[in-house]
Amino acid sequence: MVATSRKPRGPALAPVPERPLPGTPRELFDSLPPLPGLRTEIIDGRLIVSPAGTPEHGWTGTLLYEAFRSLCRERGWRAWMGGSVDVCIDGSREPVEPDFVLAPKDCPRWGERELLSSGLMLVAEVVSKDSAEDDRIKKPGIYAGGGVPVMLLVDPLAKPASVTVYSDPKEGQYQVTSTVPFGWEIFVPHPIGFTLDTSVFEEVL
Repeated sequence: MVATSRKPRGPALAPVPERPLPGTPRELFDSLPPLPGLRTEIIDGRLIVSPAGTPEHGWTGTLLYEAFRSLCRERGWRAWMGGSVDVCIDGSREPVEPDFVLAPKDCPRWGERELLSSGLMLVAEVVSKDSAEDDRIKKPGIYAGGGVPVMLLVDPLAKPASVTVYSDPKEGQYQVTSTVPFGWEIFVPHPIGFTLDTSVFEEVL
């Protein structure tokens, strides 16, 4: 759901000199307490708070992790499933929470929790009903603008269900895209250089 304001029933909320009200979505995000079980990110200036996802959504993230696990061990990279880390988009400084993140061990950070997007190797999003428009339309531009070399889009809701690889980001857009239906292999280009067997995702359908 998108966080929206409601008309107060009591006195209007006023800033306290020592604690001014947040003036930007980023400041509002930073002022939030921990929200266990919820996914919080900023997309196109909108602060979005949504459920963490269905068991099938979470299992797809696990399958992504397993698919890249041996590659991470071989190359000394780090991988996280959704909810483990946030990503700070270079430039806008807006936080997003991918469903899967692949980064080098020394990836630079924004604060303690957020990895800087320009230091990542790959991000992946798993399309769900509530996030379909953002995942398919908004997120590729956000990640390309933040310098993420490769984005994967795992879309079990498409007809047919598919995996898309976005690569070669320039001027806020990925220049190369490739899509295959579940069950086919797809090459994940530099800096990954890995062929992903998408048949691993068929069990979530």
